[in-house]
Amino acid sequence: MDHVGTALVETPLPQISPLAGEPIERADAERLAGVLKALADPARLRLLSLIQSAPEGEACVCDLTAPLGLSQPTVSHHLRILTEAGLLNRDKRG
Repeated sequence: MDHVGTALVETPLPQISPLAGEPIERADAERLAGVLKALADPARLRLLSLIQSAPEGEACVCDLTAPLGLSQPTVSHHLRILTEAGLLNRDKRG
């Protein structure tokens, strides 16, 4: 089974605020844009919420399809995007 575990972003995101003092660096802007793009989908936001609320912060892909009303390949696609953005850790078991 393919299990998905949550992981907070280990490296902090750059601060973007009028109080930050300095303009954001290009690399930081690109990284932050990738994270925001990954979050800019209601299904992915729901996935993060479902995984976060699951026991031990982990969930099997098979347990995420019904609550979202999406197929397994579609859920896996969204999980890949969240993983590539550094918002989730994934591992395969079984």
